[in-house]
Amino acid sequence: MGQCYGKINQTKENDVSTTTIVSAGDQNQGVLPPSTPSRNGVPSLKNTPARSSNHSPWPSPYPHGVSSSPLPGGVSPSPARTSTPRRFFRRPFPPPSPAKHIAASLAKRLGGGKPKEGPIPEHGGLEGEHQQQQQSLDKSFGYSKNFGAKYELGKEVGRGHFGHTCSAKGKKGELKDQPVAVKIISKAKMTTAIAIEDVRREVKILKALSGHKHLVKFYDACEDANNVYIVMELCEGGELLDRILARGGRYTEDDAKAIVVQILSVVAFCHLQGVVHRDLKPENFLFSSGSEDADMKLIDFGLSDFIRTGERLNDIVGSAYYVAPEVLHRSYSLEADVWSIGVISYILLCGSRPFWARTESGIFRSVLRSDPNFEDLPWPSVTPEAKDFVKRLLNKDYRKRMTAVQALSKLGILYCS
Repeated sequence: MGQCYGKINQTKENDVSTTTIVSAGDQNQGVLPPSTPSRNGVPSLKNTPARSSNHSPWPSPYPHGVSSSPLPGGVSPSPARTSTPRRFFRRPFPPPSPAKHIAASLAKRLGGGKPKEGPIPEHGGLEGEHQQQQQSLDKSFGYSKNFGAKYELGKEVGRGHFGHTCSAKGKKGELKDQPVAVKIISKAKMTTAIAIEDVRREVKILKALSGHKHLVKFYDACEDANNVYIVMELCEGGELLDRILARGGRYTEDDAKAIVVQILSVVAFCHLQGVVHRDLKPENFLFSSGSEDADMKLIDFGLSDFIRTGERLNDIVGSAYYVAPEVLHRSYSLEADVWSIGVISYILLCGSRPFWARTESGIFRSVLRSDPNFEDLPWPSVTPEAKDFVKRLLNKDYRKRMTAVQALSKLGILYCS
């Protein structure tokens, strides 16, 4: 099973407008003693069966003495408080970092991306070698090659690390005159066999996941010499992130429940089909229209993967604010998606992120070591049932975390009239 690799966004250290991995600790936090390094900088994690919860709301699933830091040796451990500083979810503050392969960022930060020592090859040097590798990659996907005859492209409606999305209209067939969205992925950016496999897998997953009302509809996949075109349903109601910001960052419990039920419903469907999304965040949920009661649709399966029962994945992917502790420990499964839903639920109810720091490495340390704040406003006015629900989604021990199906059942029991 191939790993997912995103393009790394190169930014300056300590730039508050982005979240880049740095080794310096967060300036606003106290000091913790350094953790004991584990073998190769990666903690060992055994897949043990779930067991009943004890009185500690945040038990650790990791053996005693094992470091909780995902950072390899050489990166200084960041200090952390008992509870992470709150980061209010309002427009003046930047959105979460783009999805990326976090492990690649760590390797680059530690010099893993430096050229190997030795003589520079002749006949073009490293650049010539890179071009030779490019020429050996098979970028033929077997998709339809008549995109221009079938669709008329419109304006760009979104851009990400893996491509950009345009509106379009069908020219013939069942989609004639129907507005659609087209994700365009440049073949020139597919510089590795893994990147090519990522695109194949995204299309395969979109084809496999069909028939759920909260899942973006897949229509077609085309290609030409330069690009791959993924044709999907056009959602014109904007992102969940935009609606959160428009409300000043906070929903009522009833409104938050309506959103979370839709998220849990589609994620439970994906999990039952053996698919883990791995990048659940407000930016990846679109509304079908601008109506207040419009259906929400899950999009962007560029980091998703198929997973078998009992299988554990080890590639570190996702968006920093929403990544689960076990992902940073390189041993995770479907429960990682549920953690991300817990982060979204926390944001909906209080308007701030449960884990925050000025750098990605700081965010990761907060996720591993800090507890979400359920004491400050508005949490005293939130019902105990709602707080307990969020806490059960954000249990650091993935074995004691609710599944998506269990969370749906829990909501039904708590909120049925």
